[in-house]
This record gives sequence, C-alpha cells and structure tokens, in this order.
Amino acid sequence: MHVAEKGCEGPVIIFIHGFPELWYSWRHQITALASLGYRAVAPDLRGYGDTDAPPEVRSYTCLDVVGDLIGLIDAVAPNQEKVYVVGHDWGALIAWYLCLFRPDRVKALVNMSVVFNPRNPKRKPLENLKAFYGEDYYICRFQEPGEIEAEFEQIGAETVLKEFFTYRNPGPLYLPKGKGFGHPPDAPIALPSWLSEEDIKYYTTKFEQKGFTGGINYYRNIDLNWELTAAWTGVEIKVPVKFIVGDLDLTYNAPGTKEYIHNGGFKRDVPFLDEVVVMEGVGHFINEEKPDEVNKHIFDFFQKHF
Repeated sequence: MHVAEKGCEGPVIIFIHGFPELWYSWRHQITALASLGYRAVAPDLRGYGDTDAPPEVRSYTCLDVVGDLIGLIDAVAPNQEKVYVVGHDWGALIAWYLCLFRPDRVKALVNMSVVFNPRNPKRKPLENLKAFYGEDYYICRFQEPGEIEAEFEQIGAETVLKEFFTYRNPGPLYLPKGKGFGHPPDAPIALPSWLSEEDIKYYTTKFEQKGFTGGINYYRNIDLNWELTAAWTGVEIKVPVKFIVGDLDLTYNAPGTKEYIHNGGFKRDVPFLDEVVVMEGVGHFINEEKPDEVNKHIFDFFQKHF
C-alpha cells in the first residue's frame, strides 16, 4: 500500500479517497491538518495509484478494503487505539463500512458526498439501480468486466478524468454505450479554478500506469457487499459523525437523499450524527473545490472530539 503522510506527532487522521481519485485528492487537507498538529495519512486504496491491484474482481469487496485500512491503522498508529477518519465518495462508503465493522478503531468521522445507506434485506442494490435509472446509468455500465475500460481507453485517460472532475450536473450520470460522455472526443474541456493542468497531469500519469479497472471493481462488488454484510442488517453507526455535501452534488440530488438527510432517517441510522453541512454552489469534489472551508470543518469537529 502506497501512503502519503505529513506530520510527525499528534493524533492520526486517515483520509480515504473516492473514484477516480488518489491520495492526491487530499493534498490540501494533508498540508493543513499536519500544520495544525495532526499526523495526516492518505493511502492510495487497493487498485489505485502506487498500491497493489489484485487481478480478481472479487478482491475489491468492502471487507477486503476495510481489512487494508485496519492493517494501515495498526502500522501507523500502533499506540493509538482509535484514529480520526475522513472519507469522500467511495472513500465515504468505505468509511461507513469501517465504522460498521470496527467502531472500536474510529474516534470520529467526517464524511463527504455519500450518506450512510442502510442495508435493505429485501432487494439487491444493483437491481434497484437498474430498475430506477436503466442500463445506461454509469454504475450499471461499470458492471461488465473490460467493457467500460475499453471505451475509456479509446477516449484516453486524461479526457476521462477531466470529464469526471468537471461534471457539475446535479442529475444522474449516464454513459450510453459507445457514446462516452456525450461530447466529441476532441472537444476542449475547461478546467475549474480549483483544478490545474498540473493536477490533471498527476492523476493522468497514475491512471495511465494502472488503468481504471481497480477503481471500477469496487462498483462490481456492490451486490457481493450486500451479500457479505447480511449480519450487519439494522446495525447503527455508533461513531461521532459530521457530514458535508455540496448542493450541486449528484449524490445529494439522488431521489430520496435529501428527505433521508433532513427528515430524520440519517439521524436514526447514525445516532451520533453531530452536524450536516450543505455547501451552496458546490459540486461533487468538495474537498478539492472548497479546501479551506472543508479543512476548517474537519479541524473544528475533531477538536470537539479530541
């Protein structure tokens, strides 16, 4: 496992990235929180960047990835029983699983973009997504091994990354077969002010070396995760939590999500939910788009749970 870290002493914060990201997505948080007395630790998750990428699709379940994180926590914080955790996108999902399986190792959690999704024993998640959004929905398109990778290879890693990072439509993301992101392949993509060509170059280099398969394999285990977590049906998240989301994030605008967050469902399933922050005019990649505000939210919350 490849890890970026900063700060020698102090409580450990584990930063868990999403798709299609890397440890690098936390560059602003690593610097800021280390300067404030924390030891910031951001791994490339399995399948990403400079961390190993097992070839089997089934090697990317929530149990495998949480197992990696427990190994990391044991390595970087052997004398700290609990660590602080920050997650975004798939990293948020993995952080929920970490708190579900091993709340004894998490002091407090700041999660972004993806709310806790309690297990529904009556229906597999992929069935639900297909019924609701159809086959062109990006998660459904990711299911067949090798298919979307071949399309991404034709488009090119740099363009694929730019398309994901500049996606600001609060509606669902569709990737119709053979049509890519719906733009001509040579159409210029203007980067937002928070993302430089240098940033894209770093991401591109790593994804060209590694490919997208590792990251996409997380999506291919959605139903298997559902099967593996049957024993945790109905279990609450018993860790102090702060949740942050942008109001333009496609996750916040998914059907039922706002109601779940604001009408008591979220608090029911996450009883130690301390605060929900909805940032106006902000999209999905919130920790990169608004680093100063996010850094302050993280610092203030962890100070409360020192």
